[in-house]
Amino acid sequence: MASPIEDYAILSDCHTAALVSREGSIDWLCLPRYDSPSTFGALLGDDSHGRWMLRPTDPDAETTRHYDGDGFILVTRWQTSSGIAEVIDVMPHGDRRADVLRRVRGIEGTVEFEQELRVRFDYARAMPWMRQAGTDDAPALVATAGPDALVVRGARLTASDHAHRGTVTVAAGEQVDLTLTWFSSHKDVPAPIDVDAALASTVAWWSKWAEGIEHAGPHHREVVRSLLVLRALTHEDTGGIVAAATTSLPEDFGGVRNWDYRYVWLRDASLTLEALLDHGFVEEAQSWRRWLLRAIAGSPEDLQIMYGLSGERDLTERTLDHLPGYDGAAPVRIGNGAVDQYQADVIGEVMVALEAARMAGVDETEFSWPLQRALLDFVERNVDRADNGIWEIRGEPRYFTHSRVMIWAAFDRGARAVREFGLDGDAERWEALRDRVRAEIDDRGVDHEGGHFVQTYGSTDVDAALLLLPQVGFCEADDPRMLATVAEMERTLLHDGLLHRYRTQTGVDGLPGDEHPFLACSFWLVEQYAASGRLHDARLLMDKVCGLSNDLGLLSEEYDVTLRRHAGNTPQALSHLALVRAADALVGHSGRAAHKKNA
Repeated sequence: MASPIEDYAILSDCHTAALVSREGSIDWLCLPRYDSPSTFGALLGDDSHGRWMLRPTDPDAETTRHYDGDGFILVTRWQTSSGIAEVIDVMPHGDRRADVLRRVRGIEGTVEFEQELRVRFDYARAMPWMRQAGTDDAPALVATAGPDALVVRGARLTASDHAHRGTVTVAAGEQVDLTLTWFSSHKDVPAPIDVDAALASTVAWWSKWAEGIEHAGPHHREVVRSLLVLRALTHEDTGGIVAAATTSLPEDFGGVRNWDYRYVWLRDASLTLEALLDHGFVEEAQSWRRWLLRAIAGSPEDLQIMYGLSGERDLTERTLDHLPGYDGAAPVRIGNGAVDQYQADVIGEVMVALEAARMAGVDETEFSWPLQRALLDFVERNVDRADNGIWEIRGEPRYFTHSRVMIWAAFDRGARAVREFGLDGDAERWEALRDRVRAEIDDRGVDHEGGHFVQTYGSTDVDAALLLLPQVGFCEADDPRMLATVAEMERTLLHDGLLHRYRTQTGVDGLPGDEHPFLACSFWLVEQYAASGRLHDARLLMDKVCGLSNDLGLLSEEYDVTLRRHAGNTPQALSHLALVRAADALVGHSGRAAHKKNA
């Protein structure tokens, strides 16, 4: 069985990511991109589905770990009965290769490590042909299956029971470098990597990027790590920002709420863009906008709520029935059925983010504003259409209040682009549509008896997404309706101090089972508390939720308050960007709300 979700560290070269357990096993790695089929898939099954394990042979070895500085160079220190040694794990950045480096370094005494390699390409559907290709002095093992190949160097590995095993021993002051390099199988085996140079350049690159972070105040360490995670989930070549590095980690342990998050959601990417802009990263905003223009080029009628890293549209959801799933949570899914949904809030999120880019000094291009006008035309044509909402419900489409507010925000940002930035467009028509939607929400999006906003028209339930209403300027945080909404959330959605998205018991999402508190929602509540003057409550909740991160500062999607463990895909971009916004709110910086002017 795979390790607890919170026991995993992430490595990233800004093209893909690996998950390394506290026990020294790389249990998840997709090569060469985040959304490629897995090479190591033990995370969603067991050892037989692929992994690269490296740990001391001493079964009682104790371990601690940390990232070396501001980056994703993982240092794991092992203390055994015979000595102390460290393993430095890194995916080199900037070399245009797909490498994993594992440096074993002796600190004290002598430590023997065992190595087990199980290569399973194509989500463990392809058992590779393995061949020895090196020499006694420079051993190399090559694995090939279909389009994929890799070479592992540094220590002799021998075949045993569909795995390759070996040992490495280091004394104080000694080191051994183990490397893995993926390449297309029709090409020659690539040359060995210069490990010292790769380590030095990768450390320098991450350090330089982190130096550009503009932030001061409480939770500085958590904000920096969260922004680093957002960068680690951004594909360097395309500018696409994946929602998480994994697929099918369960929201409900043993259940069916298992989704593939290795794609670019327009909503999540828009929110990430705003977080990066708020902390000085204008270049990343320009890169993402170029990605957006490419992805949704053509007719807005063909707009999708999510795309592949390069803007791919075919993300058809499929199940991998040969994989048992994380701790038995099946099915394992690749692709995502939400790609075919209509989610009315998405264009509003894009318009809010692109206004933030304008305000940060990102100039409009020949195509960027015409694209936004086309998106607004699409919103107008679909203004009365029910949708699947921010949570991608698989039940019947409804009129979600949050979605309606984001339609309001789309028209609002369009009108402001004309009024405040001098762009061409029919501001009067957009203002009239904006005001019409506002009147509708004021009438149908409020439980007039309870005085609070509602999840959907005609219901009395609340939804954590309603916390976003003040963030986009629809109302003030201390609006009586918002205060009543928060009170209702505290009554019905809080569990051990953490916030659920909504009540699954209503059946609104059309799925069996339950889920755990959603970490981003708790950070949204921090922001709401801070903006409405409940600073003491905001600080207490912020400390509580930040305290749920693992020892490396990573957050997954949800948190199981009963078993005290992470749940859902990891690391989750939405959780980390919500942390950043909450930290900003605690020092009086209101992010996207700073741009608002109520209609």
